[in-house]
Amino acid sequence: MRRPTTANPSRTPLAPVAAGLGLLLLGSLLCGVALGAAGVAAADVLRFLWAGLTGGTVSAADGAAYTIVWEIRLPRVVLGAVVGAGLASVGVAVQAMVRNALADPFVLGISSGAAVGANAVILLGAFAGLGVWALSVSAFGSALAAMALVYAAARTPQGLTPLRLILTGTALAYGFEAVTTVMVFGAARGEAARSAMMWLLGSLGGATWAQVPIAAVTVALGWAWLRRRAEALNALAMGDETAAALGVRPDVLRRELFLVTAAVTGTVVAVSGAIGFVGLMVPHLVRMVAGADHRRVLVLAPLAGAVLLVWADLLSRLLLAPAELPVGVITAVVGVPAFLLLMRRGDRPLGGR
Repeated sequence: MRRPTTANPSRTPLAPVAAGLGLLLLGSLLCGVALGAAGVAAADVLRFLWAGLTGGTVSAADGAAYTIVWEIRLPRVVLGAVVGAGLASVGVAVQAMVRNALADPFVLGISSGAAVGANAVILLGAFAGLGVWALSVSAFGSALAAMALVYAAARTPQGLTPLRLILTGTALAYGFEAVTTVMVFGAARGEAARSAMMWLLGSLGGATWAQVPIAAVTVALGWAWLRRRAEALNALAMGDETAAALGVRPDVLRRELFLVTAAVTGTVVAVSGAIGFVGLMVPHLVRMVAGADHRRVLVLAPLAGAVLLVWADLLSRLLLAPAELPVGVITAVVGVPAFLLLMRRGDRPLGGR
């Protein structure tokens, strides 16, 4: 494949920016663990983390604080970073796949499909035999079913086209949302309806260590595949004819992208709910710094997405402490004005389109 020439190249050095975001992420993780309704000193956080990593012991007096740090907050902030990185990476891929700068990981209708399975557990008690895994398994399974339905409806003998993907995903998303609405209105009012609303707007409140490895491995594998195909994404973003001239088969690449983005989106939505604006906003912010080259964007976007979601989750815990806001509320409050500012700047992401 001939190497495509990317539009709007950036001379911003990549390594210092990536290193800076990496340090910012580490600091954000520390703040996410230390801050909350019950504050823990940074020195104690580091001591508890060292004890947890090395198998050390803590005094009985520190037992409650250690449990808060190691068993409650740390898996939550780590999962938040993983979900943020996954949503940002998939956002980059979806915008290239459908050649639409307003697309995000949820444009394919997968998150709405996952909501059907999640609410079947929350509101109807389905799959109760799976115990603590019922919500995640049901959400992921319904996300895969939604993916298969979108793919079957959007596919043509000529392959997957951007317009058909967007229209099909949007239409089916409305259908899935209608099913979810019927379930919410049909269920008894009370804590179940509130839990359903929290999940629909995104929440990391139920994070456990058991959820972290599956999400982390899926996001890492998805990111690695996208990074390896970055030059092909550059070609695809410039149009199917240009991509074909550069040796890329748009239909095949778009089908592969659909499967990868669906798997990653389904996995992160299953553990965090439908958190919006991360996959839409982060790619734009990163392109302002790194340019349109996906080889650069896919290095910075996961780091930026992780930082954003860690802080969004922290704010969701602090603003109404000890109560919590859905994370999606925070990302929307930040994302709407930020995105409007980006639109007014007249930036031209995706190779100048």
